[in-house]
Amino acid sequence: MSASALAGTGVAAASTVHANLTAPALVQHALSRGEGRLSADGAFIALTGQHTGRSVQDKFVVDDPSVSEQVWWGKINQKMAPEKFAGFAARVREWLGARPVLFTQDLYAGADPAHRIRVRLVTTNAWHAMFARNMFIRPPVAELEGFTPDFTIVHAPEFEADPARDGCRSSTCIALSFAAKTIVIAGTSYAGEIKKSIFTVMNWLLPERGVLPMHCSANVGRKGDVALFFGLSGTGKTTLSSDPERALIGDDEHGWSDTGVFNFEGGCYAKVIKLSKDAEPQIWDASHRFGAVLENVVADERGVLDLDDNRFTENTRSCYPIEFIPGIAPGGVAGLPKNVVMLTADAFGVLPPISKLTPAQAMYHFLSGYTARVAGTEKGLGKEPQATFSTCFGAPFLPRHPEVYGKMLAERIARDGADCWLVNTGWTGGAYGTGHRMSIGHTRALLRAALDGSLANAEFEKDPFFGLMIPKSVPGVPAEVLNPRAAWADKAAYDRTAAELVRRFEANFESFAGAVGEDVRAVAIKAAA
Repeated sequence: MSASALAGTGVAAASTVHANLTAPALVQHALSRGEGRLSADGAFIALTGQHTGRSVQDKFVVDDPSVSEQVWWGKINQKMAPEKFAGFAARVREWLGARPVLFTQDLYAGADPAHRIRVRLVTTNAWHAMFARNMFIRPPVAELEGFTPDFTIVHAPEFEADPARDGCRSSTCIALSFAAKTIVIAGTSYAGEIKKSIFTVMNWLLPERGVLPMHCSANVGRKGDVALFFGLSGTGKTTLSSDPERALIGDDEHGWSDTGVFNFEGGCYAKVIKLSKDAEPQIWDASHRFGAVLENVVADERGVLDLDDNRFTENTRSCYPIEFIPGIAPGGVAGLPKNVVMLTADAFGVLPPISKLTPAQAMYHFLSGYTARVAGTEKGLGKEPQATFSTCFGAPFLPRHPEVYGKMLAERIARDGADCWLVNTGWTGGAYGTGHRMSIGHTRALLRAALDGSLANAEFEKDPFFGLMIPKSVPGVPAEVLNPRAAWADKAAYDRTAAELVRRFEANFESFAGAVGEDVRAVAIKAAA
C-alpha cells in the first residue's frame, strides 16, 4: 500500500501511509495528532505559525533547459539551478521517508476532462491532506485505482531548507520543476501554497492547449449567461460570485476554452476576516459546519468563532468543498462568458463603482491588475493607501510572460462578444480614512444591472481622469454614488487624488507598453497634456 500510494512522489518509506482518507477520518487523525481543534459548529481550526500567507520571495522555478526561454523570469519566478533542485528534493524526500506517518491524496485539477491534470500530494499532516481534498476535485473511488499522477506535490512543512546548500533564500522554499513535474514545499504550514502551486502549473500548461487560464471567480445565471470576476485578494471575487440568484462555477481559478468556462478546483478558499452573515450568508454557512478547514481563525474556549479577531492575521481563511454552496453549476463547467468583470478595491476613492470598458480598455486593465492595499491588511503599510499593480490580476502565479495571457483574453473577448466592466469595491466619498467602503448592496445592484443586460443600454458619461464610461443612473443606486467626484465633499481634494493615481497608472504602463497594440496604447490612462 505504501509503495502504490507514494508512486511518483520519489518518497520511499516503510512508514504508515494513509491514502485518500475521507474528511471524517482525516479530522480524526488531525485531532488525535494535536494538529488543531474543532469549532463549535464542527469546522477544523488550524494555526499556521509564522507563515500566515504566501512566501512570495521564497518561490522558485527550476531553470530547466527545455523551458527556460518560455518562463517569465524575475522577482516572481526566481531561477533555481536544476542540480540545486535535485539535491533539495532528494533531502526533502529522504526526510519524509523517515516520518512515522504520511498522508496522501489523489486529486484532479480541472473540471473539464479534456484539460484536467492528475495531482498526488504527499504530506506529514492530516489537516493539509484535508485542505487539498477540499480544494481540488475528488475523483470517484473507481478512478483512484491505478491513479497515475501528472504532477506531484511533496509537502514537508516542518522541514527547514538550507539556503547555502539548496540555492534558496531562507528555511522556507517552494520550488517547481516543469521538467520533473514536481513541486516541493518546505518550511511553511500555510496551506495556500498547495493550492497556488497547482494554479501555476495550470497557467503553464493550458496556453499551449489554446485555453486561457484565469485568476477569477465565475457564476452563471438562469439563462445560461456566464460572468467572470477578475480581482486580487480582498476585492470581492468570492463574495460577489457567491450570489443566491446565480449558480457558482468557482471562486478563484478557471479556464476559458473554445467551448466554455470550467473550474480548476473543487472547493473554495474564502477570506473570512469580518465575514458578515447578513452580507455573505453562503460563505458564512459553509464556514460553520463540519468539513470546512479554517486557517488562523480565532475561537473561544467553547469553539465559538470570532471572525472579527485578527490577532493571528488579517488573512484568515475558510476552505470548504464547493458543494457546501447551494445551487452550484453542475460539474463545474458552463458556457462561454457573456460578461467580464474586473474588480478593484480602490482605497484612493476616485474610481467609479462601475464603468463600461471597451475591449482595448479591458486588455489595458487586465494587464494593469490594479488594486490598493491599506494599513491593517498587511504588515509594514503606513496610513496612506498603497497602489498595487499585479498584471493579469495574478502576477505571482504566471510562469509565462503576461502578454501571452493578455493576448488570449483580447482574442476571446472579441471572438465571444463579452461585455466588459470595471467595478470598484473600495472606497467612495474620500480616500481610506476619510471616505467609506462601497456599499455591498450598491455593488450587487450595479452588477445585477450589468449581468442582466440592462446597464449596457444606459446613458453614460466619460470620466475626465481615467477615460471610463460611467452610467448616469442605475436602479437602486443613488446618482451621487455613481460619479466618484460627486461623492467627495472636497472636489479639489478629489482632483489631486485622482491625478496622483493617474500618474501611478502611467508609470506602471511603461512596463508593458511595448508589448501591446496601438488600440491599447490609445486608451492607456495618462496625465492630461
